[in-house]
Amino acid sequence: MKVIEIRDLHKIYKASDIEVHAVNCVNLDFQEAEFAAIVGPSGSGKTTLLNLLGGLDMPTSGQILIDGTDLSMLKSSALIDFRMRNIGFVFQSYNLIPVLTAKENIEFIMSLQKWIKKEREERSFELLKAIGLSDRTNSRPAKLSGGQQQRVAVARALASRPKFVLADEPTANLDSKSASTLLEIMEKLNHEEKITFIFSTHDPRVMKMARRVITLEDGKVVSDDVRE
Repeated sequence: MKVIEIRDLHKIYKASDIEVHAVNCVNLDFQEAEFAAIVGPSGSGKTTLLNLLGGLDMPTSGQILIDGTDLSMLKSSALIDFRMRNIGFVFQSYNLIPVLTAKENIEFIMSLQKWIKKEREERSFELLKAIGLSDRTNSRPAKLSGGQQQRVAVARALASRPKFVLADEPTANLDSKSASTLLEIMEKLNHEEKITFIFSTHDPRVMKMARRVITLEDGKVVSDDVRE
């Protein structure tokens, strides 16, 4: 089942008299439960494409359809609500809320969505166990290692069972062991939760584990390799 459809997508930035085609005529579909990596050199358009998919930026032209909903047709408040209910985000800088515990960070989006307390707690404990941090429930980010913080960020992204998760260089600030652990957890959750993961990455470990690798150059898709 298609989760995302991208049609003739363009994003042009203007600097003085120069136009930069950050995303140039991209056409892609993503299916439910994919584990896909978007790769390419710096400046190839990876992060721009991820930001467009997440509704954090709007295209110059073209369409992004999520379950048939065209993001560009949503007004600001509707887009914020749609994003909160359908898209999970994982950033390389973790972006956890410092004053909240691991459990509270995971529950944050669920609270905004008005989940009842019992359901929030059951879901957060389920995810803390899945990421191997059930013993750090009440730890704030400052008391967690970088790898542990990123695991909490992944759990937070998955908490409300979004249609897909966008992960922008999620292993960039991690040592080799932490990065490998994180990838194994994300792959396991991808299988169990049936949630699509889309990575923007330079990391060979992510590329090796991904079941689909999309390569961008100068904003264009130059290869789309689907693996068994």
